Amino acid sequence: MAAPITVYEVGPRDGLQNEAATVSTPDKLALVRALGEAGLRRIEATSFVSPRWIPQLSDADALVPALPRLPGVSYVVLVPNAKGLERLADALRRAGEGAPEVAAAVFMSASESHNRKNLNRTVEESLRELEAVVPAARGHGLRVRGYVSTVFGCPYEGAVDPERAAAVAERLVAFGCDQVSLGDTIGVATPALTRRVVSRILRTIPAEQLALHMHDTRGTALANVLAGLDLGITTFDSSIGGLGGCPYAPGASGNLATEDLVYMLEGMGHETGVDFEKLIAAGALAQRLVGRRLPGKTLQAELARTEA
Repeated sequence: MAAPITVYEVGPRDGLQNEAATVSTPDKLALVRALGEAGLRRIEATSFVSPRWIPQLSDADALVPALPRLPGVSYVVLVPNAKGLERLADALRRAGEGAPEVAAAVFMSASESHNRKNLNRTVEESLRELEAVVPAARGHGLRVRGYVSTVFGCPYEGAVDPERAAAVAERLVAFGCDQVSLGDTIGVATPALTRRVVSRILRTIPAEQLALHMHDTRGTALANVLAGLDLGITTFDSSIGGLGGCPYAPGASGNLATEDLVYMLEGMGHETGVDFEKLIAAGALAQRLVGRRLPGKTLQAELARTEA
């Protein structure tokens, strides 16, 4: 077997936040449970952003204490600032003993324009805020993941200098982030660009502290995963059925579908720990919950096969 891979599921947060209709809390929990029972061990569950900005995730305070207790499954919850962190800490206190492992995640962009649009701050202002939030999260006993958006291109500025992306990632690691996920927010990366940018960041951050979050907007996500694999990256973000994108990146819908990623990795001999049949069932559930056909190619191929 080739090296084991961590498939990092982001659908319950990154996917559902972009849906026009709000999925109920019990339905979200059912989806999270289905994903965990399919063998996904890292699941991004929700975000403590302001409900005014993302009303689809306004139930985070109720959802976190109710997250399913599944063997080996841990969750990550986004916290945009100190207030979001305190809301997470309070939710975990209410969850009580026996609660599953939950990590915090912080996020910002490598490009100024997208960071202003997404967070209403400059890059430097965001970094100063996270310089306090990340150690505070660790003070609560939480592991911390950092997300950097627009690493490979910005919807407002175009190409992004790899040095800028590297500088942001390096600062997040210095603050105490255990892992940094590098986002192709608008799906413009190619394998050559992926190799160039990731190679630069690997000069200062080891591969085990990096993840790739590739969007399939232009059909290149799996090819970019292969480029990352060649460089030693072993954690890849994906979303059930291809749900989601970025609400502040026009035309950026289309996360890499988890089923597409797992199908390719398992076919190459990599161990993902995912039960493929249960994963397809989870994808079918996600499709029913949002009430529309999802773009994941493997999901649709498998559903068509079973319905034939």
